[in-house]
Amino acid sequence: MSLKKKRVIDPVLTTIARGFFNAEHVATSLFPVVTVTKEGGKILQFTKESFKVYNTERAIRAKSNRINPENKSSIDFALTEHDLEYPIDYREADEDLVNLQQHGTKVTSDGISLRLEKIAADLAQDESNYPSGNKETLASGDKFTTDTSDPIAIFEDAKEAVRSKIASYPNTAVIGASSFAALKQHPKIVDRVAYTTSAVVTIDLLKALLDIPNIVIGKAVYADDTGAFNDVWADNVVLAYVPQKSQNIERSLYEPSFGYTLRKKNMPMVDRYDESGKIEVVRTTDIFDAKILGADAGYLIKDTNA
Repeated sequence: MSLKKKRVIDPVLTTIARGFFNAEHVATSLFPVVTVTKEGGKILQFTKESFKVYNTERAIRAKSNRINPENKSSIDFALTEHDLEYPIDYREADEDLVNLQQHGTKVTSDGISLRLEKIAADLAQDESNYPSGNKETLASGDKFTTDTSDPIAIFEDAKEAVRSKIASYPNTAVIGASSFAALKQHPKIVDRVAYTTSAVVTIDLLKALLDIPNIVIGKAVYADDTGAFNDVWADNVVLAYVPQKSQNIERSLYEPSFGYTLRKKNMPMVDRYDESGKIEVVRTTDIFDAKILGADAGYLIKDTNA
């Protein structure tokens, strides 16, 4: 009997896994999901030419404006399988099997989601992944925890750096939780929103103040090998241009973006199997990889706090 025949794919639990969303996880804001049919191959790498704005006007009886395709570069990708399983004892199952199956699906989906969060955060916070001019490590006098610094000017400089490379401003920012905590208390930020109806600096106010439509806060934490908890997103800020999803239209790998999460078609999937006749195992499987494909469209601000 084949392995596929031995496992029981659960369509209900699979639907739960595919609809799972953890508000603490923000990886797909920078690396939106696109599906691929193969687990390995080559994928288009976006350079600044990918963001070019063309002259499209045509005079009467003139030739059409033909695009001269650039020589496209590509990079290799290899998807990795990620899976977690949750055991349910037959004595527990007698009490509340359906809810335990759903709970197991959410626990395993959350664990895999956190793994993607860490992979994406490590990529986005690695300054070696950015070209010259698209990264900055803040000096002591520029840190968000220093009252005399100017965070707004730092954001504006970063936005201009991206615009100069791709002719578009970054539309997305992932701000580490500790960086956001410092921003909320910074005198220059507080002064700008002092006359609004809000008593505190909210994300919506920050969006308007910085003119960045999509801002998310990286709040996720993980335990290292010693059991100590650490922020997945450190005191850093990542600005990027990421195409926004149109309603009912799937994203395309050919649409220029800072990065993508490549996910194999029909994933994630949840199956169940019996173990020793006394334990039912609920297992979630996902196959994906996160890639920076347009480094010119991103900007890293490191070490924002003292």
